Amino acid sequence: MNTASSSGLYFSPSKMATSTKQENVYEEQSGKKSKKNKPQDDSMLLTVPEGWKEPAFTKDDNPKGLLEESSFATLFPKYREAYLKECWPLVTKALADSHIKATMDLIEGSITVCTTKKTYDPFAIIRARDLIKLLARSVPFEQAVRILEDGMACDIIKVGTVVRNRDRFVKRRQRLIGPKGSTLKALELLTNCYIMVQGNTVSALGPFNGLKEVRKVVLDTMKNIHPIYNIKTLMIKRELANDPELRTQNWERFLPTFRHKNLSKRKAPKKKTKKKEYTPFPPPQPESQIDKELATGEFFLKEIDKRRKKMEEIKVKEAQGLSKRQVERSKAFIPPKEKPVKTTTKVPTESKIDIEAIKAKVQKAKTKKLGAPVVNPAPVPRNDKNLNKKDRNKNKKKS
Repeated sequence: MNTASSSGLYFSPSKMATSTKQENVYEEQSGKKSKKNKPQDDSMLLTVPEGWKEPAFTKDDNPKGLLEESSFATLFPKYREAYLKECWPLVTKALADSHIKATMDLIEGSITVCTTKKTYDPFAIIRARDLIKLLARSVPFEQAVRILEDGMACDIIKVGTVVRNRDRFVKRRQRLIGPKGSTLKALELLTNCYIMVQGNTVSALGPFNGLKEVRKVVLDTMKNIHPIYNIKTLMIKRELANDPELRTQNWERFLPTFRHKNLSKRKAPKKKTKKKEYTPFPPPQPESQIDKELATGEFFLKEIDKRRKKMEEIKVKEAQGLSKRQVERSKAFIPPKEKPVKTTTKVPTESKIDIEAIKAKVQKAKTKKLGAPVVNPAPVPRNDKNLNKKDRNKNKKKS
């Protein structure tokens, strides 16, 4: 019996040989070779129990410390100098817990971090390097100091070279931020990452899975894919991950598929030129002026005859141009065709004349004159009902 390792597992080579023979016999009987498994993403296959955390790296794991000194340096822009001066005591205090030394050179505009003899964590210098990178990319210290925690990472995505046109780049970068930063805030909530858009780079800070999604969304936005599509897929994935039944299944049937529509299609030209057939022979040589004169016989004429012929050609051209101009001028004097007028004949309607009514009107006109009293006025009818009691009594006495 042979030992496989110091872990205490034992196996016999005879059993291994029998198992391999059985597999070969099965392949020969079936007549088919076993297909190779397609390469899959290891991050999708690995499952971590809930509540499990990797134990922290302590001094007991590396009591002797590091053998060599490691250092990293980065440059920072001039406008970050005032902020770095204010928060520099906090930076040195945070790095001192990991026994990392940090120095800032204001003349060169650089920050340097290096290990010391007391440094026991070899990965601490990598985290310190990421910290000074984030500070140089306008990330505030409150967010950048989170890189020193376990399970945190950062990613600086360069987007300045994705789009050549500057105006188009600015519009797509603004599309990533969204109105009042709403798109960026939604992306931060879905990926659990802090995202900072500054200049030609996008700085992201958070867990590894979230950084992977942030990089995909940022690059797709710069390639003219709206971030709302990726945010929608992230929301669906988040809901599916919370479901214990659907967590292990394939999610392709739930995720939406967005097709890219090219709306700005090139218009077809009005005049389409057909390509000539390819011939290996060169085109014929064009005729020179002397060849043309030899063909027409002008080459043998005298100078006087040539001038006379040219004058005749000029006169013919002038006559043709004059006739064209006269035709165009005469068009203005040609009257346009008038449309025929349609006459409608009205049938006279017989109207009956009331002679008596006309006589009455004439009689009234004679009796009424302007400013004169009415001749033979009509008597006004009396109503005793409308009279008062006194008037009635007077009328009785008179009667």
